[in-house]
Amino acid sequence: MAVVPLNSETDTRTFSQVIEDIGARDEPKLYLSELINGFGERGFGAMLLFFGLVSVVIGAVPGTTTVLGAPILLIAIQLVFRRDQLWMPSWILKRSIDRATYRNAIGKIMKPLRKVERLSRPRLSIMSSDASEMLIGLACIVLCLILMLPITGGNLVPSLIVAAFGFGLMQRDGAIIIAGWIGTAGFGVFVWLAWELISRVVLATWEWATTLF
Repeated sequence: MAVVPLNSETDTRTFSQVIEDIGARDEPKLYLSELINGFGERGFGAMLLFFGLVSVVIGAVPGTTTVLGAPILLIAIQLVFRRDQLWMPSWILKRSIDRATYRNAIGKIMKPLRKVERLSRPRLSIMSSDASEMLIGLACIVLCLILMLPITGGNLVPSLIVAAFGFGLMQRDGAIIIAGWIGTAGFGVFVWLAWELISRVVLATWEWATTLF
């Protein structure tokens, strides 16, 4: 188990510039500990944003949502319990990916990310208050559990919502956090309707089957 030693120096680079700079380094392997340290004081929001975006890009690959979901779940739990510093177990910090694969992945999201960054600014501070962060943590726990399910394409919407919450927390942009809550509500309604439909179909099928015997 380990508390990640975050970089305490003020970093004026944008999130997109940070992840691009990390990808530009020469070392062939990129370790999670390097990522977390690179995000510095933006740790919690930046990591939610990062893993949410990566899940959107490569989440269709079988098994990746479970791997990506584990750190998202840990980050969300720490938001709920209001930890001051991001903690990750040693076995996660030692996990690595090929840096060329990382560069290819972030290249797919860099253009839209930079557009959102230009529009974003600190606003509606109540949406990023301590109480709001706890609620966001709870929402991300539920979303994470859903995106970890082995459902083809089922990770896309939860991943986007997690990324929106992460970006909003990192930028202290309440408007984006509100967008995340709207997405959560809409996704919740969709899941409820889907469950109702599936349960009724299953019940009707069971009743029909019982009439045959």
